[in-house]
Amino acid sequence: MDLRKLKKLIELVEESSIAELEITEGEEKVRISKSGSGVQNYAFMQPSMHPVMNPAQQAAASVSVPEVDKVTDASGADKNSIPDGHVVKSPMVGTFYRAASPGASAFVEVGQSVKVGDTLCIIEAMKLLNEIEADKTGVIKAILLENGQPVEYGEPLFVIQ
Repeated sequence: MDLRKLKKLIELVEESSIAELEITEGEEKVRISKSGSGVQNYAFMQPSMHPVMNPAQQAAASVSVPEVDKVTDASGADKNSIPDGHVVKSPMVGTFYRAASPGASAFVEVGQSVKVGDTLCIIEAMKLLNEIEADKTGVIKAILLENGQPVEYGEPLFVIQ
């Protein structure tokens, strides 16, 4: 379904007295709903996607995550208090891996000397493996994530001293 057709459907729903419209064309499905002040939400879905939920349904379906009192890094140190030194941060969202493959040895260990350009870890993002390199010469003081953990953009990964 093209964008012009989708915009036209939204306009029709806004101008009419109907509250919701759902249309299926082949494998494509569109659902448009409105509140009293105009169109509230709309979505373009493929069959393999999850159903669209309005904000009230999303709130009811949300899962609460318990707070963590203490987070530790690979060396057992408290992650909430990152040691002094140069912090290497994640340049992307993905999955953190300390080694090139499950059976391989880690790229770096705490206490190991590194120089600029040495590979510190791999972050997998969208099925692509991205090597993260040291941007400072020094000694690895802390590894702040465990192998296989998800990582956010800007999240601290290593401390180099």
